[in-house]
Amino acid sequence: MEKIEHTTISTNGINLHVASIGSGPAILFLHGFPDLWYSWRRQLLSFAGLGYRAIAPDLRGYGDSDSPPSHESYTVLHVVGDLVGLLDSLGVDRVFLVGHDWGAIVAWWMCMIRPDRVKALVNTSVVFNPRNPSVKPVDAFKALFGEDYYICRFQEPGEIEEDFAQVDTKKLINRFFTSRNPRPPCIPKSRGFRGLPDPPALPAWLTEEDVSFYAEKFSQKGFTGGLNYYRAMNLSWELTAPWAGLQIKVPVKFIVGDLDITYNIPGTKEYIHEGGLKKHVPFLQEVVVMEGVGHFLQQEKPDEVTDHIYGFFSKF
Repeated sequence: MEKIEHTTISTNGINLHVASIGSGPAILFLHGFPDLWYSWRRQLLSFAGLGYRAIAPDLRGYGDSDSPPSHESYTVLHVVGDLVGLLDSLGVDRVFLVGHDWGAIVAWWMCMIRPDRVKALVNTSVVFNPRNPSVKPVDAFKALFGEDYYICRFQEPGEIEEDFAQVDTKKLINRFFTSRNPRPPCIPKSRGFRGLPDPPALPAWLTEEDVSFYAEKFSQKGFTGGLNYYRAMNLSWELTAPWAGLQIKVPVKFIVGDLDITYNIPGTKEYIHEGGLKKHVPFLQEVVVMEGVGHFLQQEKPDEVTDHIYGFFSKF
């Protein structure tokens, strides 16, 4: 870990903290919520050893990167803009791209908006969902799962932060990372996250040191930056109207755990396996469903995920 270099790069009006290691073809790793560059720590070291330049920023709002105060500064267009500026600053023309969770959503949109900057994509956890012109995404989730669904609960500024503040940050991180329940996470206001049972003992893939690293960063920064991605979902929907109906035309491999809540949203399995995803991502070449694996697959099964990524990128 000490071999990983840490720099600050100015891009799109903010400063991003960037972790990187190695030399060779560049791979850009994008994290999700509630996460940091650190979720890719094992892949950074592995790909440096395989002859790649591995790069993982803290996305805006996270860790040691800047956090603009307004949720309106967290649309997918803002974040893609950050990444294009990051590549320009690093002197990288085109990258191999890897995303997880919110990083996967950003990666899909980067391939949509700037396919000229992407050689190939390995995306994990979150499938590409084409823009529905008739309903905003938060409204769609509310209709499907109700107002207690976590994305809906995250919408009101300050409300969920107050809830989080009543829970020890280490316990909160542990709950997020170790959940094995594939059902839609609904958290009634009357109970909140503070009312959830204590998390189980840490699994072998997540150490006390890991949890402490996350807890320290989120205790310093707070969760608002990460939550603002959810609060900007409807605004992103409005701003991305010009790209409605376009396909993603870069080579793609998709990986998901069968216990991931995203994989168990009604209709998602059929969409992935019965041609729906391929319709919108025509250069989709591989789909991998990892059995017995949850949402944070790159941490839970780091070697297997590295092998899947390398096996795909080594073709290009």
